[in-house]
Amino acid sequence: MDILLSGLSLVCFFPFGLVIVLILRLTGEGEIFFLQSRVGKGGEIFGLMKFATMLKDSPNIGTGVLTVKNDPRVLPFGKFLRKTKLNEVPQLWNILKGDMSIIGPRPQAQKHFDVFPEHVKKEIVKVRPGLSGVGSIIFRDEENIMGKSPKPNEACYAEDIAPYKGELEIWYIKNQSLWLDLKLIFLTIWVVLFPESNLPFKILTDLPKSNNKIFR
Repeated sequence: MDILLSGLSLVCFFPFGLVIVLILRLTGEGEIFFLQSRVGKGGEIFGLMKFATMLKDSPNIGTGVLTVKNDPRVLPFGKFLRKTKLNEVPQLWNILKGDMSIIGPRPQAQKHFDVFPEHVKKEIVKVRPGLSGVGSIIFRDEENIMGKSPKPNEACYAEDIAPYKGELEIWYIKNQSLWLDLKLIFLTIWVVLFPESNLPFKILTDLPKSNNKIFR
C-alpha cells in the first residue's frame, strides 16, 4: 500500500509540484528542498525531505528545529505550504525509498526524539515512521499549543507535548491495522480541510486520555 499510494500520489502531484518548484526558485532564498536528519526504524538516521519553507540557516537560528507560532524564519510562500501541508509532499519519495510509511509515528529530529520517555522510544523505533499518524493529527496545532503555554517552547514540548504524543504513538503501534491506517489517512485530509474539527476524537474513541489541561 505504501508503494502504490506514494507512487500514484507522486505522479498525480507532479504538475502541481512543478509550479511549487518554480515559485520556490523565484522567491525567498531560491531553495527548493530541505533535508533534515530524523530518527527512523531501528533508530537509524535518514534524511527527511520537505519543500523549503524557512530561511536556509533556520536550524541554527532562534528555536532551532522547533517551529513556533508566527515563526519569523518562515518565508511568505512557506506559510502557505505549511498551512496546507504541501511542504510535506516530498516525503512521498522517502516512502518509495522505504524510509517511511504513509501512516506511522511522526519521525522526530534526534533532539526531540531524546525527550520522549524511554518506554516510548523503544516502541517507536520498532516501526517505520509515517508521513502522517495519530500524533500528527491530534497535534496538528502544536505551534499554537506552545504559543498559549506559559512555559518556554522547549519546556512545553518536553514536559507537556512529548509525553502525551508518545502515548498516542504507542496506542497506534498496539492497534496497527489496515483499517486504522485508512481511517487515519481520511482524518489527515479532514483536519487539513477543517483544522478546528474534533472528528478525530469521535472516530478514535479509545485514544489515551491526558490530564493536562492545555489539551482540553
